[in-house]
Amino acid sequence: MGPDAEWRNLHNQNTQERYAMANLHGTWNIDPVHSTLSFVVRHAMVTKVRGSFTDWNATVTVDGDDLAQSRAEASIKVASVDTRMTDRDEHLRSADFFDAEQFPEATFTSTAADIDAEGNGTVTGDLTIKDVTKPVTLKVETLGVAEDPSGETRWGFEASTTIDRTEFGIDFNAPMNSGGLLLSKDIKVEIEGSATRA
Repeated sequence: MGPDAEWRNLHNQNTQERYAMANLHGTWNIDPVHSTLSFVVRHAMVTKVRGSFTDWNATVTVDGDDLAQSRAEASIKVASVDTRMTDRDEHLRSADFFDAEQFPEATFTSTAADIDAEGNGTVTGDLTIKDVTKPVTLKVETLGVAEDPSGETRWGFEASTTIDRTEFGIDFNAPMNSGGLLLSKDIKVEIEGSATRA
């Protein structure tokens, strides 16, 4: 075995060991510079519009002894919504949608975790938008754990769920001339996370 193959083998072994959730015991903070919180809505019944929130934070506490006791919390400043169109973003901040002036934050607090030893599974919790709280379940997948050039350990993961926006009082819509409605009720929420130890 040549030196390159030996290095790859050692790297793979180390990576697999560090994937183990038990080794991630402790509290992790989302790095907002290297993470995204985005959403997808079907528009005009024929396409999809994507947006994101640029001001949010989240903390994950991993219980390496009992992964079911792991917890996650997040808060989102809804006024930071960004769909790359100023007029649309202003409309989303209005009372027709998020009503950001009266309800500036949305929050998530986990209530249960069903995560395997490799960091894959589901996290269920309470999502609050416009003072309405509903249970949601996120599908979670760990992408890897690595040490960056500054020596900081990073945990990468993805999480996603689908919510019915009308359940949270976000029920604005408009009829299409050809039939149907302008906006879908179902919104896909996607998180691409890079977390570092607190």
